[in-house]
Amino acid sequence: MLLADLGAEVITIHRPGPGAPGLLDRGKRSIALDLKAPEDLATARALVASAEALIEGLRPGVMERLGLGPKDCQALNPALVYARMTGWGQEGPLAPLAGHDLNYLARAGVLWFAGLPGDVPMPPPAMVGDIGGGAMYLAVGLLAGVMRARATGQGTVVDAAIVDGSAHMLALLLSLRPPGAQGFARGSGALDGAHWSRSYATADGRHVAVQAYEPKFYALLLEGLGMAGDPAMEAQHDPAQWPAQRARLAEAFASQPLAHWQALFGASDACVAPVLPPDEAAADPHMAARGTWQQVGGRLQPAPAPRFDGQRAGIAAAPARDQHRAEILAELRRRGLLP
Repeated sequence: MLLADLGAEVITIHRPGPGAPGLLDRGKRSIALDLKAPEDLATARALVASAEALIEGLRPGVMERLGLGPKDCQALNPALVYARMTGWGQEGPLAPLAGHDLNYLARAGVLWFAGLPGDVPMPPPAMVGDIGGGAMYLAVGLLAGVMRARATGQGTVVDAAIVDGSAHMLALLLSLRPPGAQGFARGSGALDGAHWSRSYATADGRHVAVQAYEPKFYALLLEGLGMAGDPAMEAQHDPAQWPAQRARLAEAFASQPLAHWQALFGASDACVAPVLPPDEAAADPHMAARGTWQQVGGRLQPAPAPRFDGQRAGIAAAPARDQHRAEILAELRRRGLLP
């Protein structure tokens, strides 16, 4: 979807059978193929011969058994970028086994930080693993491979494993651990333990997110809360004082409803934001001004990102399954890739 949103021509091969258009298929063309049927396999091979890149997300070895592994495809198209998306990766003891987002994050060391000290680690949104550590890293690898192939004529195989990308994303959190910190106790790092980097409940059961990292922004936070000059709050980066400081902020934010804090900090650099569900985020003045969320066919969808030259790209429709069969086959025949 990301590549299609950015203007790539993307053809998705769907399994034969019924299926409603999916949000993640927007902007793509669809053809339904049974890859175990000789005629459909020939069509898939023709598509490979015509493409700059192929993305597959099956277990290791499945594409090889279908006759569509990297060696098979690059024999047809030496410049092909063959992008493989898995949870465990193409190699390693767990490579052939099943798993899901939460399993990958757990074993990669990422889920360890998903919760407060003493609490059970909570499942983060799936975009942390499936999308962040997986699809985004695959897209970057694919684009780098395409750049190389255009320059050299040589394709490559991209092994995008969620465990690898998710672990790579931890670099920022690890870089912000206090100097001399030993071990990886939850709640001991700047982004997961400090009183100025967490969410707090408000009087009406809503929540605000606070992340006043820099001292000048922290000073504005304290000023807004009426704590400026309070000796107990001055030591921003002393982990020993964080528990008491967290309690102070929790008490303060729980004293007023969310609307109060939005009015107080809405135009401030104190780095305080309301925690909004997607439908309320769509109506938020800033998000609405940017058109970050859009209603398409009665369904809320995120707009394409990133933007180029400040332009807003429209959201393309998702295809019905097999909608473009006739035109895709005709194109392949015109190119001499199918009889």
